[in-house]
Formats: sequence, C-alpha cells, structure tokens
Amino acid sequence: MRYGKLIGVGNTASVYEWGKDKVLKLFYADYPKEAIEIEFHNAMMIRNIDFAKPKAYEIIFYEERIGIIYDMVKGESLLDWVMKTGNVQECSVYMAKLHKTIIHNKVSDVLNYKDFLKSHIPNTPSVSLEKREEISQMIERLPEGNTLCHGDFHPGNILISEEHTMVVDFMNVCHGYYLYDVARTVFLVEYTPVPKQVGNRELLLRLKKTLADLYLIQMNVTREMIQDYLSVIIAVREGECPKKQLSPR
Repeated sequence: MRYGKLIGVGNTASVYEWGKDKVLKLFYADYPKEAIEIEFHNAMMIRNIDFAKPKAYEIIFYEERIGIIYDMVKGESLLDWVMKTGNVQECSVYMAKLHKTIIHNKVSDVLNYKDFLKSHIPNTPSVSLEKREEISQMIERLPEGNTLCHGDFHPGNILISEEHTMVVDFMNVCHGYYLYDVARTVFLVEYTPVPKQVGNRELLLRLKKTLADLYLIQMNVTREMIQDYLSVIIAVREGECPKKQLSPR
C-alpha cells in the first residue's frame, strides 16, 4: 500500500492518509529508532484504556523510514483553535475536561515518571555534578503513583472537532503521581519558548500564562501544589531538549 495525501507535519514526523480510515505517522529518517519503538510501545499499552485518542495498530518500515499506523481523526489542533478564536477560558475547559479522563486511569506497564526525569540529568552539561545529585534527590522525594501520565499534554497535542477533543502523541507516556502531569502541562504551556521574531510576542507570553492559570483552576490545583514538580521539570529540561531555552520570566 502507498500512503495518500499529506495531512500533517510535525517536529518528528509527517502524517499521511493510509487507506480510508487510518493514517501513517512517518518519522523522519534521522529520528532515533528507539524513540519510535517507545512511542509504539506506549500507544499499545494504553490502546484500550478509556479516554479519547486514536488507536495504534502496527509499526512498519516504509521507504527506508519507520512509521506507526494510527486511526484517522478529524479536526484541528486546540492550539490553532485558541489562536483563531482567542477563547482562552474555553480552551482551559477543554484541556482540563480531557486531562481528567486521562489521569483517572491507572497503569504500570510504562516508564516511571521519576526514571524519565532522571534519565535526562546526565545530559545537562551546564549543571555541576553536585547539583545533578541534588536534582536526583529532589526527584526521589516526590511521591510515587500509578496514575497514567500523558507527559506531553498541551494544546498542540489536542485535536478538536465539533466540540469533541482527543489527545495524540504518546512518546512521553509514563506513570506516577497525577500532579506531575499537571505540572508538566503548566510547564509546556507557560514556560516553553516563544521565538523573539514572533509578532506580539509579549501578548503571546501573557496569554500562555493566563491559559496556565485558568487550566489550574479547572483542575482544582494550586501552583503551590505543583511547585516541587515544576522545579525538577525545569532542572532537567536542558537534558531533555538541549537546543531549547525557557521563556524569560
């Protein structure tokens, strides 16, 4: 079978039609095979868990590249939707409603969130060995848990169609305490960078902060409750994404 028309382009892969009701997420040639296998493993582990998502079916080799077959889903990203409508309040409601259906579930056959965080510590060259040990101890002091954590839950990974939402991208799925996933979302929404050349940059930064605040209200979580999680997420970010910087505070 040959793939159909291109329907999406991301940082790691392009998405093509695959038959009538499936898509092929075809990863770029230089993307690590191990990372693709992790995503496929995660997608299969959560395949029958009850929350809105496209199901994964198989991993394939196609024209010297690796791809994963998923259900085809309709809609636009919630990020595009909120940029178009400007309705940050409603965006936070959509986010929280969907996120609550995810963290309601329990899982064990995926990576522990502490191991995910610790795995990035050795890749932080700007951090001293003493500080790395301190970060590792901070992570150890955080609570354990078996809540399903998406690990990359933000408007760019949420699709919306006719007021229904579902989540995509399962690379960072893990299990842990639910506040980790809430903190992770706040980090991704509020702290990730906005390029300096973007128009209305200051306005966009304020919107990001507002969306994070509104999302926390909808989740019934305070910033104090997630502060320890945010601290370690920020501390290991260099190791996770060495080419990216945090937004200025």
